[in-house]
Amino acid sequence: MKRVRVDDIENSLQPAAVMRPLTDALGLTDLALNYYELEPGDSFAFAYHSHEVQEEAFYVISGTATFETEDGPVEVGPDEVVRFDRDEFQRGWNRGDESVRALALGAPLEYGNQQKLRYCATCDADTDTDLRAAADEEDAVVAECVECGAETGRWYRGSMDGEVP
Repeated sequence: MKRVRVDDIENSLQPAAVMRPLTDALGLTDLALNYYELEPGDSFAFAYHSHEVQEEAFYVISGTATFETEDGPVEVGPDEVVRFDRDEFQRGWNRGDESVRALALGAPLEYGNQQKLRYCATCDADTDTDLRAAADEEDAVVAECVECGAETGRWYRGSMDGEVP
């Protein structure tokens, strides 16, 4: 048995106010598990994305999360769970006025190839995106268009307002 306290896990640099990766802390080998707290405007992910291998489920503890899907937005409220199949595009947001607390579960642990789509103003289209650590700033992540190399987002530890560079 392995037991951890969520608040004891270091917060990860993500487009959410709080993202605590529980997978390694619990020694999980077949399941990805992450705890999230989203303030209004925060997202679970850096981009609209799909996983080649992994299916993903989100359990909303409190608040309401809105997921962008190929079929349009889907709201998931407290004590509800939504599941996304392999290769199904999605991105979850907090579009409300109150915080969202949720668990994200993915299985198997491996993602496989992950397509990440973000809007690129230079290309005037949703394009695949690469994420990297910012070379010019400590504790920042940058999204770049794979077509033209333009920056499409930047996130900072403690300030996750990175939708537009």
